[in-house]
Amino acid sequence: MSTRVLHVVTNVGHYDDPAHPTGLWLSELTHAWQVFEDHGFSQDLVSPAGGRSPLEPRSLKLPNCDRSTRAWQASSERTALLEHTASPEEIDPARYDAIFFTGGHAVMYDFPDSEGLQRITREIFERGGIVSSVCHGYCGLLNTRLSDGSHLLAGRRMTGFSWREEELAKVAELVPYNAEEEARRRGALYEKARLPFVSHTVTDGTLVTGQNPGSAKATARRVAALL
Repeated sequence: MSTRVLHVVTNVGHYDDPAHPTGLWLSELTHAWQVFEDHGFSQDLVSPAGGRSPLEPRSLKLPNCDRSTRAWQASSERTALLEHTASPEEIDPARYDAIFFTGGHAVMYDFPDSEGLQRITREIFERGGIVSSVCHGYCGLLNTRLSDGSHLLAGRRMTGFSWREEELAKVAELVPYNAEEEARRRGALYEKARLPFVSHTVTDGTLVTGQNPGSAKATARRVAALL
């Protein structure tokens, strides 16, 4: 059997205020997808509700878009993948060697309380698979507990989009909570780069996390190396 990676994407298209759109930060998916594709891994997409995953408009504009995002948008086959993502109930965790949580501010709304995603993540992690996230993707790990009732993040080194980066991105007043603070509350040993928006990844056993959109490729490479 080939190595299989499950990407997690959002179903949410705006902040609390519908006048402010958000969604999947596309390069966080496309950069990781390319790394795993180059390694010959099989890849699938899941979202909390299944179906369509909206795109963050800012991720489609310069300087945030690049060759990989443009190529994805130009491919009808690839764009269709984001129109028809699987729901957690359709996913058998035993088929996957790794799970990769993508970001975009939208995930702050639908990732944390998805019991289906928590189930998949727990099963993959407890049998030695890789659990990974980039940027806001770690919001999908905030409420995930292991079979013994402990938080998956408790006592583990990790990173993700920082509060300082929220402020610099001018969305601190829009986001529903401080994700960095919430991770610390769950016992995570949160780390971040000295400078905001530079690539930064943290590996703690089979937990691999990246801080921001620019970390997606490096995070995926670490996952690939472990696999």
